Order: sequence, then structure tokens, then C-alpha cells
Amino acid sequence: MGEPRIKAGIWVSAALRLGMVDGKPGLVVRKGDPDAGGVLVVLHGRTGNIVLTQFRDMNGELAWMRGTGPEPVSEDATDAYVKKQVSYDPDLWVIEFDAPDYLPPFEGKLI
Repeated sequence: MGEPRIKAGIWVSAALRLGMVDGKPGLVVRKGDPDAGGVLVVLHGRTGNIVLTQFRDMNGELAWMRGTGPEPVSEDATDAYVKKQVSYDPDLWVIEFDAPDYLPPFEGKLI
């Protein structure tokens, strides 16, 4: 049996609280499955946005990938990416943070 995983809704709540503590206010744009939904994180920076997508690495550990690439993208490109991902996974959560440094307010392996 694998290691227990935190429910998505609880994780999202914790991430939002960490954002407030870190001076990076956030909000839920789209609620997903409260138990097992995946999470997309939109980081709003000075020159555009970066979308982080959640996945499990080879060891089963939570990791994050820049789904929109290494450079910030426009609001339209962000919206298109999110829309496409939600079409693949209707249980997906989408949360946003004001993050001028393009770093999430929570710890995690960023690939």
C-alpha cells in the first residue's frame, strides 16, 4: 500500500493559506474533485503568467512542471492552456496566485 495522499480540497486550502502568509494572495478559479482532483496553479507575474501542472514523479512524489513553458505567457495563452487541461480532466482544480517572482508560495519539486 502506498503512502497516504492528502485530499485535493484540503491541499488547495493549505496552499491558499501559505500564499497569504507569503504575501502572494490567491484564489480558487475552478473547484475540482474535493478528494482526488489534480491541481493547476497559475502564477501571475510582472510580464505574464506561468501555469504549473501537478504530477507524480517516478518515485510517486508530488512534483510540478511549467506546463506553459519556461517563459511567462499572455493571459490568452494561459486561458487556452487551462481550458484544454480542464477538457481532459473535469475534476481539475485551478488556483491562481499573485507571484511577481513566478515562485509558488508552497514547497514542491519544480521540474
